[in-house]
Amino acid sequence: MRLVGILAFVFMATLSLSAQDKELEEKINSLMSELTLEEKVSLCSGRDDWSTQPIERLDIPWIWMADGPHGLRRAPATNKAGYGDQHPATCFPTASALSATWDTDLIYKVGQALGEECQALDVNVLLGPGVNIKRSVLGGRNFEYFSEDPVLSGELGAAYINGVQSQGVGTSLKHFVANNVETMRMFMNSDVDMRTLHEIYLTPFEIAVKKAQPWTVMACYNRVQGEYGTQSPYLLSKILKEEWGFEGIVISDWFAVIDRVAALKAGMHIEMPHVSSVNDEILLKAVQEGELDEAILDNLVKEILMVVLKAKSLDREDVDQKVEEHHQFAREVHGQAITLLKNDENVLPLSKDKYKRIAIIGEFAANPRYQGNGSSEVKPTQLDNVLDIIKNEYGKGVKISYAQGYNLKDDNDFTMIEDAVQLAKESDVALVFAGLPLHYESEGIDRKHIDMPAAHNQLIAEVAKVQNNTVAVLTNGSAVAMPWIEQVPAVLETWLGGQAGAGAVADVLFGTVNPSGKLAETFPVKLADTPAAFNFPGEQGNVLYGERIFVGYRYYDEKLIEPLFPFGHGLSYTSFDYSDIQLSAKKISDKDVLEVSLKVKNTGTVAGKETVQLYVSDLESTLQRPEKELKHFVKVELQPGETKEVSFELSGRDFSYYDAKRNMWIAESGSFEIMAAASSRDIRLKAQIELESTQQVPMMVDKYTFAKELWDNLETRELLKEYMPNWINGWVPEGKTMDEANIPGFFMEHPMIKFPYITNNEITHEQVNELIERCKNITYTPAYRTFKEVENVSF
Repeated sequence: MRLVGILAFVFMATLSLSAQDKELEEKINSLMSELTLEEKVSLCSGRDDWSTQPIERLDIPWIWMADGPHGLRRAPATNKAGYGDQHPATCFPTASALSATWDTDLIYKVGQALGEECQALDVNVLLGPGVNIKRSVLGGRNFEYFSEDPVLSGELGAAYINGVQSQGVGTSLKHFVANNVETMRMFMNSDVDMRTLHEIYLTPFEIAVKKAQPWTVMACYNRVQGEYGTQSPYLLSKILKEEWGFEGIVISDWFAVIDRVAALKAGMHIEMPHVSSVNDEILLKAVQEGELDEAILDNLVKEILMVVLKAKSLDREDVDQKVEEHHQFAREVHGQAITLLKNDENVLPLSKDKYKRIAIIGEFAANPRYQGNGSSEVKPTQLDNVLDIIKNEYGKGVKISYAQGYNLKDDNDFTMIEDAVQLAKESDVALVFAGLPLHYESEGIDRKHIDMPAAHNQLIAEVAKVQNNTVAVLTNGSAVAMPWIEQVPAVLETWLGGQAGAGAVADVLFGTVNPSGKLAETFPVKLADTPAAFNFPGEQGNVLYGERIFVGYRYYDEKLIEPLFPFGHGLSYTSFDYSDIQLSAKKISDKDVLEVSLKVKNTGTVAGKETVQLYVSDLESTLQRPEKELKHFVKVELQPGETKEVSFELSGRDFSYYDAKRNMWIAESGSFEIMAAASSRDIRLKAQIELESTQQVPMMVDKYTFAKELWDNLETRELLKEYMPNWINGWVPEGKTMDEANIPGFFMEHPMIKFPYITNNEITHEQVNELIERCKNITYTPAYRTFKEVENVSF
């Protein structure tokens, strides 16, 4: 009945919004005619910490924004910061855990639950999700972001947004864009090349905007290519509005605005929070003096009013926060996120027949770390710990003993290790709970290393020396080094599991839940192996994205580096077999949809879930490309012995790269390999297709273009033969044609501006300019590629 009620609400809300669109537009137009210039200006900043500006004389309401993303941080009043005195709300697993589920349906349901709590607590816009890329393992806010991969980040972000907004509550997609470092975040410039910006950092936002249309997008603190994100016309207008068709409004991250006038000109709607009346006066003066066209202000105000009025129209009265129901759901969610990294000799799951004496070691077992640090801190409605859960729910018939092992307030306190080792020696299995204390990961600071506290590492190593059945149970928001990995037979990554995470950990340890989490980020052996090791966090206000498109697993593939655990890795208590990959065609065009199907079988003895990952590899590309890239994924549940068919659809965009020189996505003709995988390093099936591109790619030439580029193009080669036939014929072997001229590479790799000298003025400087102008009307057609019809590709 609950599902029916939700669907009915969503259906009626959709109908209502559709019917109200025209009425809202008419109302907004009427309001615009009555608003004074001062009132219009005031609407472009918040009223206080968490609310928008109302205009009481015209009955224009205010709406409430509140921090997320993994739970609601709703302050006691809109003019209160809400740190420590916020209203209790369900603390779900953080994004780094949610992403490990690889389950868009589950993330949608999490969004629904968050939306319900927003309605119950009168919040209109939830500030999340964060889809910034985990560029470096040191990123202090990595726990709050989904993945190192843009497709996984974007798809999960879209599911989250659609779930929240199905409840009549808006979201704020953040932090737009290339917000990948916390050090000097109010000034740091993300020095990223245009191709990398589009392929890696913009793509998750693009997917989320096109598939979910968040009500708001939050502009970032940092600069991007030298321009503050809050005042970049390229990002806020050209990309977000014009290219992607974003229909909502842009709000600033809190205190992110530098230049109010430049921000509005760029397409930013609301400065948050209310900073000072001085800022409004600056804006007012800019309009009065003609520096800012009032028409620009009017358009922004209309879009603000559309969001505000829509939000108020979807307010629901007397909504139940469902704290008990959501607590149990949070436990279920975390159970799907927990990732089994290693399980030699099937140490897990714990069997009461095999293990009569269980040692629980580590302060995290009694004093859990369940979320990150900073603006996303949630005051939980209740909080479980794994020691109590195991004793109360799984302790019957076994002896449960506990040793603290370390002191969370002192990373280098080794005094408790000896007692823990003794307990482990006297037990049948030792569960060592370790990881990163709260102060290691936080908004506003970056990590300095990837090590766990020395006391945690030594504890695990010492316990493993005396207990063959040692299980390292890790609590952390992002990847950590594991110097003891060869000595420990089992490792369970539990992330930051939220208020009910302890129950999920116990469920997985004892086999009530079969783990199905997969890594959404690569775990390196050491920091020096990571892509951004030499370029993080940056220096003197600039961070060079020197690894370019080779982020995460793309880098490890390119450098032939073996990670500690690869992207997409995660074990199960059962096993899966992949077979019978089928393609709808062996040859397609970039306008076609390629259907890929395969079969997955549970070959073990217990039910389980497997995430099938689909990667694409370009076997021959004009530009450098990663060895493979994730394009789609699906999670499937299988009973023992059961086989299911899974399918995917690949579009032209899935085969494309971004050409920064031409400012377009290009799907080149050639051979591509399709790979079905259990992880980025566990490829199970392969198939190959030929793609024939129908794109017409323009020549991008000037007088500095190398002769080789013109020679390799069939049409521009004819022009070279026309302008300098004698010079070319000088390189033609006897009995051969001009097309077979054996021109040394030394000469071909000179810009055309030098050819008046090279050809002894057979082609003059004036003719070089003439040749270049003629080339601009020609399509780029290398001899081994075919491009025909102009068309960009998109999701």
